[in-house]
Amino acid sequence: MTRSQLISIIRRKRSLLCVGLDTEEHLLPAHFREESRSVRAYNEAIVQVTHDLAVAYKLNLAFYEAQGDQGWLDLEATIAFIRSRSDCFIIADAKRGDIGNTARKYAQAFFENLQVDAVTLSPYMGKDSITPFLGSPGKWAIVLGVTSNAGADDFQCLPMYGGGTLYETVIRKTATWGTPEDLMFVVGATRPEILANVRAEVPEHFLLIPGVGAQGGSLEEVLKFGLNKQGGMLINSSRGILFAGKETDAIPAARNAALELQRQMEPALKAKGVI
Repeated sequence: MTRSQLISIIRRKRSLLCVGLDTEEHLLPAHFREESRSVRAYNEAIVQVTHDLAVAYKLNLAFYEAQGDQGWLDLEATIAFIRSRSDCFIIADAKRGDIGNTARKYAQAFFENLQVDAVTLSPYMGKDSITPFLGSPGKWAIVLGVTSNAGADDFQCLPMYGGGTLYETVIRKTATWGTPEDLMFVVGATRPEILANVRAEVPEHFLLIPGVGAQGGSLEEVLKFGLNKQGGMLINSSRGILFAGKETDAIPAARNAALELQRQMEPALKAKGVI
């Protein structure tokens, strides 16, 4: 999906919502656990009631790889179902980071075989771990910039000799390898002052924002500090939508949770002139 197509979807749906499909079988309602393909069935039900509100879906591969062959089949089936029901942007949240032929094969696996639009990447090994994911029309590298976990302080926020922090150096350098047409950054929602700083560093790039909801990030502050004239963000909610309700209320509650987020996003998009 190209940048212009993504912006068009944001404007049409009046939304920045990314639904995270971090689906765990033991947390599903009883009637879904009775299904032969319970995770797949639940994902499809979630997509069915949210695809008119969501701009993107993010599948964290750990939740599928942990289930072995069946998990991978659920992953493929979920991606195919999203494609059949919507024009949403699909992210493989894989956090890969390697060099040479390995990076090239990862890019092939995600872009050609799974046919997702984007993959999350760790930039720790430098330019040659990122560039194999850049330059393909409609495909995106989403580089970890500042994550929403407490451990981000261990490395990402360390001061650099000469000023600034490690995350600022990573984002500033990585931005020179791609363009706003094929490169995004992950920036956690839990520290709005950092989000504002990142937006100043990369005013045109899209940002993938985890951490709203269960991790304590404020949607209001994310919208205040992260929006640009094209929207410029995909704001992820996983548990807050997936497990918003229990048993027979699970799917209606997921719909309501997604709708509430979209309704909060719409006025901010109008105020910024995005829609």
